[in-house]
Amino acid sequence: MLSTAVLKILGVLLVMFSTTLLPPLVIALMGHDSGVTAFALAYLATIMSGLLLWLPLRHKQRELRVRDGFLIVVLFWTVLAVFGALPLLLSPDPQLSMTDALFESMSGLTTTGATILTGIDSLPPSILYYRQQLQWLGGMGIIVLAVAVMPMLGVGGMQLYRAETPGPMKDTKLTPRITETAKALWYIYLGLTVSCGLAYWLSGMSIFDAVGHAFSTVAIGGFSTHDQSMGFFDSPTISLIASGFMLISAVNFALHFTVVRARSPRAYLRDPEVRAFAGFVSLVILITLVILLFWNVYSSIGDTLWHGVFQVISIGTTTGFTTTGFHWWPSFLPVMLIIMSAV
Repeated sequence: MLSTAVLKILGVLLVMFSTTLLPPLVIALMGHDSGVTAFALAYLATIMSGLLLWLPLRHKQRELRVRDGFLIVVLFWTVLAVFGALPLLLSPDPQLSMTDALFESMSGLTTTGATILTGIDSLPPSILYYRQQLQWLGGMGIIVLAVAVMPMLGVGGMQLYRAETPGPMKDTKLTPRITETAKALWYIYLGLTVSCGLAYWLSGMSIFDAVGHAFSTVAIGGFSTHDQSMGFFDSPTISLIASGFMLISAVNFALHFTVVRARSPRAYLRDPEVRAFAGFVSLVILITLVILLFWNVYSSIGDTLWHGVFQVISIGTTTGFTTTGFHWWPSFLPVMLIIMSAV
């Protein structure tokens, strides 16, 4: 049986997630698109479910145990996939089954980037924005955000943080208070997102596309607002910006925090994980360019450099953006890149 502490925190997290449905609702209202009803109903269902869990237990106080933290994270991601799928399920465009909506929702939240949608360019702006936002929230982890902004989660916050955060640095607090640690990580995440969005906008993207692709780039998720992905823009400059931010976002954010606090990039050079990653990606880029040049896949060396470097970085960081696709590439080369992404 679930403890009152678990149910209480689960309710708070659902209420918190409901607020993320407001931006796409505003976009739907401004654009008079078909997502208005879907997002309004999804918002009401999510916030009411959260309040029904939280209100009866709001005065209950109990310290969270480590196993409670793991249970909350598992339950919340499961519930989140369902509530995250509601706007997609209720929207008349696209018309998705429950299974398809759940797949798209979970793919976004886990930053996997796989999609069952076609005709993305013709979807309502609210749905396009929402898909990108799902990846952005999942990129850092909405529970880490909750620990940062909800003081009531300060008790037991370390249990949630440990359960949510992957990697060997999960037990290392970057600051004395776990809430400050979570805030620091999200400030860096937000700063990278804003910087990426501005760079995209200055390079020629519309504000809508710049924000949407900044979300999925920094989350290294790969969703796009266009069927052609980054190939839609046909721009070496945009591809270069995307490559840079994909590499930055693939690095451990705790290491970014260390660099920001020390105001020196030397920590990157001393970190064995970064050195191994950079060396491995550089080697694969070199091999890929040699093969593409040998097979005369592109008409010029410039195009070879542009598409070859971008695709290696995109797959190597598990982002999944594409430019021209792989149908002109030697068949063994995409297989090599997929193996690289697993490494």
